[in-house]
Amino acid sequence: MEITFDVAALLFFASLLAGIIDAIAGGGGLITIPALLAVGLPPGAAIATNKVGGIAGSAAATLHFLRIRQLDLARCRWMMVGTFLGSLFGGIALTLIDSSHLKQIIPVLLIGFALYFLLTPKVGAQDHKERLSVVAYAATVAPLLGFYDGFFGPGVGTFLAISCVTLLGMNLVKATAHAKLLNLCSNLAALIFFALHGNIIWAYGLPMLAGQWIGGTIGAHLVVKKGHQLIRILMVVMATVISVKMLLE
Repeated sequence: MEITFDVAALLFFASLLAGIIDAIAGGGGLITIPALLAVGLPPGAAIATNKVGGIAGSAAATLHFLRIRQLDLARCRWMMVGTFLGSLFGGIALTLIDSSHLKQIIPVLLIGFALYFLLTPKVGAQDHKERLSVVAYAATVAPLLGFYDGFFGPGVGTFLAISCVTLLGMNLVKATAHAKLLNLCSNLAALIFFALHGNIIWAYGLPMLAGQWIGGTIGAHLVVKKGHQLIRILMVVMATVISVKMLLE
């Protein structure tokens, strides 16, 4: 499928903005998927092609967090494996099971998290004692959220970050860094799955890859520079926006 310069430019700048938002709070797909639908891609191809940009944005943000030592890959390796495998099985399940019933449950959870962040301004301000070991998290929460991302997906960045804060005792900046790392793993699994099934329109995905790489890098810098308050505000906003969109649908 050919792509014109105007369409490529639209997808690039939409992905740039989405990459910034995604690196801070998640929810960039609210920008990129409508952009792909607007330029004529069918829903299945739009969701698949969106993963090309998504993996670039999460990779760019993860690389920045690695450079500033907010991530310990050795400590996270089993969490990464669990998320990857969960997402792979979620993608397979998507071909077998109707995911529409989740549209009634997920908005309630996201609104609950938004209220939690809004009413507890100190949450994630600093590290605290972990409630779950990394090994236990890798065996349970990581594959569960990976499965959710492969199967359905909206708000997974929020779910990953809040789980790192509440269960692993991380501050919000570190939790965001780990959320992007795990989201990278789930995006990689989904990208492999969609590529093998031939659903990705690469001509449309490549300008999105460039845009989200730049956006992810900018967003990760903002996370470190502006810190806890910026993440908290954007998480409340994006969780609310995603919930409203899903409820309206």
